[in-house]
Amino acid sequence: MAENTKTTKNPAVFLKQVVAEMKRVTWPNGKELKRYTGIVVATVTFIAIFFAISDFIISSLLQLITN
Repeated sequence: MAENTKTTKNPAVFLKQVVAEMKRVTWPNGKELKRYTGIVVATVTFIAIFFAISDFIISSLLQLITN
């Protein structure tokens, strides 16, 4: 959780807080990054194929109904 929940209107203070927070972030190493990227690409591809097939089936059914 954030240590300081007060909002600031000073851009310089905000940027310092951003830099401090980014230093606390745990970044994935190269192997993890490749794995996570592969999972995202596979998931997006699966969902795209699912919607393409669903669209084709629904379009075909509507075409049969209307003709």
